[in-house]
Amino acid sequence: MKITAIRITRLSLPLDPPFRAAWDPDPRTSFAATLVEVETDEGVTGVGSGDSMDGFDAFEHLFLGTDPLQILNQVRRIETINFHGGRYWPLEAALWDIVGKVAGLPVSVLFGGARDRLPAYASSGELKSPGERAESALAARELGFKAMKIRIARDRLAEGIAAVRATREAVGPDFALMVDLNQMWRMSGDIEAALPLAAVHRVAAELTELDVLWLEEPLPQVDVAGAQRVRAQTGIQIAGGEMVRSLPEMMALIENDAFDIYQPDVALAVGMYRARQVAESANLRHRGFTPHTWSNGLGLLANLHVAAGVDAGPFLEFPFDPPGWTPERRDFFMEPLMIDSHGDLLVPEVPGLGAVIDREAVARFTVGS
Repeated sequence: MKITAIRITRLSLPLDPPFRAAWDPDPRTSFAATLVEVETDEGVTGVGSGDSMDGFDAFEHLFLGTDPLQILNQVRRIETINFHGGRYWPLEAALWDIVGKVAGLPVSVLFGGARDRLPAYASSGELKSPGERAESALAARELGFKAMKIRIARDRLAEGIAAVRATREAVGPDFALMVDLNQMWRMSGDIEAALPLAAVHRVAAELTELDVLWLEEPLPQVDVAGAQRVRAQTGIQIAGGEMVRSLPEMMALIENDAFDIYQPDVALAVGMYRARQVAESANLRHRGFTPHTWSNGLGLLANLHVAAGVDAGPFLEFPFDPPGWTPERRDFFMEPLMIDSHGDLLVPEVPGLGAVIDREAVARFTVGS
């Protein structure tokens, strides 16, 4: 089997009202996505998405004519490009989609087949007032969610902690809460200083009193000692690693016991094959693995298959923050993913990743169409 073509389609969905992300609070007028389709000479096509794939045209020739089933060689090719260009892990997801279809199995089975579903947590994205955030948690619980992650902005700490407190009071002790400071990496153009260690320590202490399950990315990636100190002195679990650039960097964090929970996104960080290695290494050290999933439904599916295959937990991230961020918006070019009434996200039973692409939506929202 050989790769005969790689199609990259860039999509843009107008947002009304705009979604104001806590990590990038400027109003958005549209949401961008990239659909990657890999065709083979045997008529099998795989799909992937997650990152922008900008600049891939210069490297496409490295993959054409190669065997999509030689997945490790394909991963190594993508890793050589990481140094010179972008991170093209959506291509790997499309290749795994092909592998699963050829094998006649869901990709999760190829990664270990430990689970056919995972409990999901509602991952909020916007900054909301304490009352609004508490109401959103109650609404999420009604849908079946058993956990929520709340974003806190480093320049609005008091409001953020108040939102966590109001939510805890609203949902009671049997609903898990996590908090994300988004300080490990930066959006383009964000040059403001990170919170100092002393301030993060005070935040962690308050969140510990509110029975927060983990504090995510409290400090820049380089400050491993600071993260360890916060954990040791407050007792809160530390999570991070969603955008770490390479497997060696991730393994160094694990070797230094930087976090309790490791979160590399398979579509944005280290890819699917390498994420499994991260999960296994973390598990051997009695540490957790649950990937970041903030891209779109196809990126979420790629993460779900790896996480279910390796028995990740305790929850899988599910981007969900109505009315600004719904499954219909997130997955606008495919059949939307949603939890069941028990709060679980089910792994599709069909071979491959199981994405159902909406071709009418792709045609409608293709940039330049």
